[in-house]
Amino acid sequence: MPVLGRPRAFDRDAALQAAVEVFWRQGFLATSMNDLCAAMGIRSPSLYAAFGSKEALYAEAIGRYSAAADELIWNHVGGSATVRAGMQTALLAAAGVVAGREGMPSGCMVTLATGEECPGGSPDTARHAREGSLAKLRAGLERAVAAGELPQSTNIDRLARFYLGVVQGMAIQGRDGADLADLQDMARTAMAAWPEK
Repeated sequence: MPVLGRPRAFDRDAALQAAVEVFWRQGFLATSMNDLCAAMGIRSPSLYAAFGSKEALYAEAIGRYSAAADELIWNHVGGSATVRAGMQTALLAAAGVVAGREGMPSGCMVTLATGEECPGGSPDTARHAREGSLAKLRAGLERAVAAGELPQSTNIDRLARFYLGVVQGMAIQGRDGADLADLQDMARTAMAAWPEK
């Protein structure tokens, strides 16, 4: 059966990426539909047809941002010769992301998304993204214990929350204008908390 209506005249993926950048830079509440339409290069009927609502678009933008953060940051924890080396690489990568690179906003979209900022289901979306990051950290630290990189007595949950908190703190400082060198120093200093065997 043929599809009725006109075919979509815009690149949905590019439009979503533009929305990510606007929401990341301005937050949910400060972003108007006009801001989104201008950045995405579409009119509001097309936005609503493709994404449903501002809230649904925001939730999808958080999901896209989270997937990119996993690729740029958290996948290093399990992708290095040792978990310790992966953690250091992840923290240094996070410093680069939250400092704002190549015209991208500073800070972390997921860290900066709070309950007051996100109406509807969006706070849960941001919280789930943060929980996903914490789960990746826990899994990496569990591998480190199993491989003998960390003592058996290591409190995995506490250490994972510490490193996630470091990245969240770097995100806020990045938004406040901290430069890359300062954020990288924070990352290196945080590695001093890595338990010795």
